Amino acid sequence: MPRRLESVMRIGRRIGLSDEKGAAAAVFIALIVVVAVVTGYYFWLAPPPEEYNVINLLGSQQQASNYPEVLVANQNSTFTVYVNVENHMNGDQSYRVLTKVIKNLPANFPEGLPVDPVNNYELNLAKGTSHQDQVIVTENELGSYSVVFELWRLDSGNWTFTNNYCVLNIKVIS
Repeated sequence: MPRRLESVMRIGRRIGLSDEKGAAAAVFIALIVVVAVVTGYYFWLAPPPEEYNVINLLGSQQQASNYPEVLVANQNSTFTVYVNVENHMNGDQSYRVLTKVIKNLPANFPEGLPVDPVNNYELNLAKGTSHQDQVIVTENELGSYSVVFELWRLDSGNWTFTNNYCVLNIKVIS
């Protein structure tokens, strides 16, 4: 073992490296190898980013605040929100947004709520883009309600619930 170390040191001296320069060169080469391995993994072996869709609500001033909470039946029973949809899939997508009003919101609704929508619209989004639409909802019956905005995606000719939704709780008073 000391013989090999001695021969390596001799080679280093021949090419003009002192002990200090040799250590610095070894560290530099090790860094280059690590960077090359990490870069290679990132470009060739890393999995592609996961696809996803986004739906969110904005209040009447197109901000994530000032959502309607209380409506007055037959006087001030209409409200407006903006629904924003984002496409983070690997290609263009067709979407459908369903607006549903329900009194008793179930804890879990994986296939969408079993209630007829009060409003719906469809849109096509290119990859990496978003779209915002104004939705107007009216409710005149007294009580507490959940207004649910469900996001559906066209997949192989069938509408599929994306499991993305927003819930806005309102109360209608007299």
